[in-house]
Amino acid sequence: MSNTPVRAQGKGAGRVTAPRNSAVGEQGSAESAEAAKPHKSVKGSKGARPESRLALVRRARRINRELAEVYPYAHPELDFESPFQLLVATVLSAQTTDLRVNQTTPALFAAYPTPEDMAAADPEALEQLIRPTGFFRAKAKSLLGLSAALRDRFGGEVPGRLEDLVTLPGVGRKTANVVLGNAFGVPGLTVDTHFGRLVRRWKWTAQEDPEKVEAEIAALFPKSEWTMLSHRIIFHGRRVCHARKPACGACPIAPLCPAYGEGETDPDKAKKLLKYEMGGQPGQRLRPPSDYPGRPAAPLGAAE
Repeated sequence: MSNTPVRAQGKGAGRVTAPRNSAVGEQGSAESAEAAKPHKSVKGSKGARPESRLALVRRARRINRELAEVYPYAHPELDFESPFQLLVATVLSAQTTDLRVNQTTPALFAAYPTPEDMAAADPEALEQLIRPTGFFRAKAKSLLGLSAALRDRFGGEVPGRLEDLVTLPGVGRKTANVVLGNAFGVPGLTVDTHFGRLVRRWKWTAQEDPEKVEAEIAALFPKSEWTMLSHRIIFHGRRVCHARKPACGACPIAPLCPAYGEGETDPDKAKKLLKYEMGGQPGQRLRPPSDYPGRPAAPLGAAE
């Protein structure tokens, strides 16, 4: 596994390999039918020509293709070996980093490897194991509830349907889509804070409500792209397009971004803002995929 950081110093720079799971080509006939629908101007400046629906679809899909080249190794950043482990890890990831979850779950899954085991856990013991992830009392209540539901209603197995998953305590559409897309291969969009921030910066949507964001973005892409699109956008949000100070001067899709200039535009200063493998630092997973170009994270309590 290479420790060489991936660099992004402008459009086309620092690409690791040819794109994998990249977007399908423009679907001309379907898009042409949408061409007459007006959309907001990309720049949003006074008097600017509104962006047509067709132009929006083309721009969005081009950004997706560019991100596929920059992050051909994009993946869920939670360590898991089963649908149950992914479900639990995703519930724990609320209001904390995937790194902290990954550092916490080895001991958790060693103690409670199945839904039946976790449903029978002593609440205080469970709380202590997940304390590093924050909000541990509420999260413990959710884990006990969803584990009991899996045991009692689903035969100890995680269901593979969104309508079933969202009935579990602590599981909403975002968590359900994470599990469906990465444990069952069912396409879904993961509208977390990074995803919402970036799609609004790119003017793919102006919506704030996650379900409305999900619906509008889903309409821009083939269903087969939804899961990988989510990973690419979240990767980019964590590494380059940060909330407070995006690294605009080191962004590989800067020429396509209507929000360019909101962050640091000086290339040298922007490079210092890059995170994880793009900044030469460890990633969030203790056990990353074999094609991940960065370094694994350290276990809880280990020297970084």
